[in-house]
Amino acid sequence: MTPTTTTTSRLLALLSLLQTRRDWPGQLLADRLGISHRTVRRDVDRLREMGYRIQASMGPDGGYRLDAGSELPPLLFDDDQAIALAVALQAAGESGAGIEEAAERALTTVRQVMPSRLRHRIDAIRFTVVPGSTGLGNTGSGAPVSPDLLLTLSAAVRAHEVLRFDYARPGRADDEAAQDAGPRRVEPHHVVSSHGRWYLVGWDLGRDDWRVFRADRITPRTPNGPRFTPRAIPGSSLRDFVSARFKGSDGADVWPCTGRVIIHLPADAVVPFAGDGTVEDLGPDRCSLESGSWSWVALAASLARFDADIDVVGPPELAEAFGVLAARFAATASTMRANRTHGTVE
Repeated sequence: MTPTTTTTSRLLALLSLLQTRRDWPGQLLADRLGISHRTVRRDVDRLREMGYRIQASMGPDGGYRLDAGSELPPLLFDDDQAIALAVALQAAGESGAGIEEAAERALTTVRQVMPSRLRHRIDAIRFTVVPGSTGLGNTGSGAPVSPDLLLTLSAAVRAHEVLRFDYARPGRADDEAAQDAGPRRVEPHHVVSSHGRWYLVGWDLGRDDWRVFRADRITPRTPNGPRFTPRAIPGSSLRDFVSARFKGSDGADVWPCTGRVIIHLPADAVVPFAGDGTVEDLGPDRCSLESGSWSWVALAASLARFDADIDVVGPPELAEAFGVLAARFAATASTMRANRTHGTVE
């Protein structure tokens, strides 16, 4: 990197920081940029010569402020900001807010005016947004995923190169962990975003089957493996395939366990919490709910959250699952009473 390029990059980084907050102590700016306080003063003077109105405050805690209304370069992004913008614009196209075309045009505009280095990074990130299940399968957002990891996964998908990576499986039993020992070898097909989590969809060469991996548990190994010819994703579409896997189904995009109950609550009290279930009004204080989950016990547990009397319409497996839950809850209550009696619970 030449001295001129270094100075230019530093000035852009300084200007970017000045936009993010009202006041910046000089020493904090120096620390963030990895330069001396004296260099910060020189760079501020350079920006002033370029027409930016930057105010300075005196004293031991003196700092700098970019005046409101200062005209900034039309696109002032560092690498991480450019990647964040590309991700946000791609995801916006799947938001259902009717801005798909506008988001695509905005991404094209941003790409055209970016330096070639950033343009390549933006082009490298491609992913598909899959709506998360509204049932118990939606487990919320996961651990943060770094832009570099998204780039690595996306690049392997685009190049059709086998990925080698270690995959963390928290809470696995010893025998299960042993099965997962060693790097996974996967033909990556799609990077997927769903409800705040990132996933990699690929053909696991060691398991000879399709898998959906959580990206925050992936630690890539280098180099990548050989190129491959992509296989066809099972089902009618990627979204249907991933949605089915989220529901615990290996086939169609439906819950493997579906049942119907009568809940002794008015329908309007149940609808907001019914997820993807179907509610039918049966009167002022009764309604039916048809819902699904990946197991009968999980379905029974999800229905028990309504804190009301429940009549099982069917199937018998759901009634049996309520019996399993009842036995577990009774055992838990008995254990707690015994612990209180012996003074082990405060």
